[in-house]
Amino acid sequence: MQLFSLTDHTLPHAAATRGRAPLACRWIVIAGILGQAGSGFAATPNPAAALSLKPVQADATYEQVEAEAVDRCRVEDIEDPGITGWEVIGPEGLVLRRFVDSNGDKKVDLWCYYQYGVETYRDVDANFNGKADQYRWLGTAGTRWGMDEDEDGTIDRWKRISPEEVSAEVISSLRTADPTRFSRLLILPAELKELGLGVEKTESLSTKSVRAAKEFADLANRQKLVGENARWVQFAASPPGMVPRGTNGSTADVVVYENAVAMFEQQEKSGQLIIGTLVQVGDAWRLVDLPQISPQGESLTQASGNFFTPGGGAIRSDIPGSDMGGQAQELVTELESIDRKLASAGPDELEKLHDRRTSVVESLVKNATTPADRETWAHQLVDTVSMAIQTGSYPSGLARLKEISRRLADENEAMGAYAEFQTVAAEYVTRQMAPGAELAKVQEWYVETLTDFVDRYPSTAEAGQAMLQLALSKEFEDKEREALGYYQKVAAEFPGTDAGDKAAGAVRRLDSVGKVVEMQGRTLDGKTLSLSQLRGKPVVLHYWATWCEPCKQDHKLLRRLQSQYAKAGVQIVGVNVDVTGDMAVGYLKENPLPWPQLFDAGGLESSQLAKQFGVQTLPTMMLIDKAGKVVRHNVRAAELDGELDQLVSGK
Repeated sequence: MQLFSLTDHTLPHAAATRGRAPLACRWIVIAGILGQAGSGFAATPNPAAALSLKPVQADATYEQVEAEAVDRCRVEDIEDPGITGWEVIGPEGLVLRRFVDSNGDKKVDLWCYYQYGVETYRDVDANFNGKADQYRWLGTAGTRWGMDEDEDGTIDRWKRISPEEVSAEVISSLRTADPTRFSRLLILPAELKELGLGVEKTESLSTKSVRAAKEFADLANRQKLVGENARWVQFAASPPGMVPRGTNGSTADVVVYENAVAMFEQQEKSGQLIIGTLVQVGDAWRLVDLPQISPQGESLTQASGNFFTPGGGAIRSDIPGSDMGGQAQELVTELESIDRKLASAGPDELEKLHDRRTSVVESLVKNATTPADRETWAHQLVDTVSMAIQTGSYPSGLARLKEISRRLADENEAMGAYAEFQTVAAEYVTRQMAPGAELAKVQEWYVETLTDFVDRYPSTAEAGQAMLQLALSKEFEDKEREALGYYQKVAAEFPGTDAGDKAAGAVRRLDSVGKVVEMQGRTLDGKTLSLSQLRGKPVVLHYWATWCEPCKQDHKLLRRLQSQYAKAGVQIVGVNVDVTGDMAVGYLKENPLPWPQLFDAGGLESSQLAKQFGVQTLPTMMLIDKAGKVVRHNVRAAELDGELDQLVSGK
């Protein structure tokens, strides 16, 4: 029995009450069941009353209880020091809800909702006036923390939000044509000043952000890409980059994503929307511009980037030549001018600017005074044209890149191989994104092209990379014998290289079923862990990264399975392959996982833990029995429950 009462914590509003009784009415009913509001005394509620309460935010993720199971739930008084309240316990003994008085005023100020025993959402009354003014997504549901200054049930700004959640909010904003929802994702002028960017960059991004807020409603109403049934699936981007202090007058380091993509599904079809640049401001990530959508409805890229890619303002460390001649200096000056124009160019201007930029860099290659400078400019030429093609801002660039590749091959085999490999990658993306593309045929073209490439450049580093891609495609086709052949060849012909090490690990993985395997490393908290220490326990080895949304979905499943098979001693071991440990540590602070996390710097490409078993894609899971022998070298999430059941039951 608690000496406090539960009172109305919010005002009715459309978003929170759609399809059910207004919140104020519901809370009056519940208050009557629990005890009169303000009476200073309320009996412990019954489970049905407590479970009838709903979160203010309609998209909160939490465990629902079937009607027939309600009577098997129980409500208990909270016994934690310094707080009072109730918690609802489900039939399996896991917490379902918590209603907490954190300040001793005999009113609930925290309404907490759980899934699989983990808190996933919380309504917060931070000023203790009986109305929720903050909304938090927690645990496996994300990191969002919304602030509601006027306490009307609508989020006014995000105090914390991850890049993944920003991309999901963009899809939701377009789906519902909600300019308010979109505008709270945009970076504010005050935040730009706080970042300490140079004057020119601050003005450029501020102009884009203000324009985006004004133009979103029109964009949302005329776009056809994201429909009313669209459902966000995942966030995709290269690892975030660092704009170092001193870049173009900046006074602090700034972390950004360029050309980030939001993946979504609608009516059983997949789609993707390039949402552009994301900038980290404290614990939140902010947009700087509108997603670009063509009149025909296809997703485009906004410029080529605001910081790193062509059009960005970051200082390029790969520009050669402190001893450049006058003509080369003029070309570099022109190149920098083009990059500034690219930063603010509209979609109709990009083609011409990229074409001119390509001509300038070609001239720099031609006028280079040393072989080293020539090679550096040639690499930049190939890389930037390939990037522009893949981001959709230089459609005619593919033909030009092919010509550049042929010319470089005539001059230098190694450079020709590099250029052709990048050209193949650019064409692969172009073919995939073409309207009406038949992905099976595109994949068939890709495999044939890579096979031909390997035949013509067998001893180059790019041949090793190409064979890794060919092996991976065979794995996806469940043709493991053919995949193993490629991996064995790369391991033998490119020893000591990243490709060779990765291939050797893949050979070890594909040949591991029925064999004892070992892995040793350090966890994120600095402890040493090896698989041999876990003998006697079935082990699930889970490779993941913070940028991999399906990996995060796996975490929900793994939590449930860990609880389900706790008596059988099942041990989960995470292997994080983020580029830096800070990325994983930050994520796990908000989304704690109750199993150890191995980590080695370098990311999926270079981490020794990734090389150990040749892991090239995420998520990857391996299942190991009590004796340390591999049962499945790549078990899918949908199969894991059944595999564990067989493993622990001995069937």
